[in-house]
Amino acid sequence: MLFRALIAFVALPGVVAILVPLFWLFSTSHTTLVHPLGLLPLLAGFAVLLWCVREFYVSGKGTLAPWAPPARLVETGPYRYSRNPMYVAVTLALLGWAAAFGSRGLLIYALVVAVAFHLRVVLGEEPWLSRTHGSQWLRYRSRVPRWFW
Repeated sequence: MLFRALIAFVALPGVVAILVPLFWLFSTSHTTLVHPLGLLPLLAGFAVLLWCVREFYVSGKGTLAPWAPPARLVETGPYRYSRNPMYVAVTLALLGWAAAFGSRGLLIYALVVAVAFHLRVVLGEEPWLSRTHGSQWLRYRSRVPRWFW
């Protein structure tokens, strides 16, 4: 299962939060660090993302991949404060890329990704979690916000 977790990490948030921004920066020649403080949300996003992947693997007994989801509802770590900290972390990292390198294109990308995450959560994941985890999901949903508010 560890191998599947690593593959899922590289294939999903790795592409969205690392490969696409790097490709964008190099293809648009935005390779100069403009705002070093932008590295803070970038690194914070990656740290929270890795923490979330660990919680999925250890607490949930699964991966972040749709083809091998956690067997248990994950309510530990950052999931105590947000039902979707992984999406928040990826968005934070994308905003960090945009800020650090002064890229309007990456800012737009981050906003589009955030909207896509919201739609995925509302239209896909939450109904699935309700069907899969029933009353445990309802209790969790009632005490933990979807994002952080």
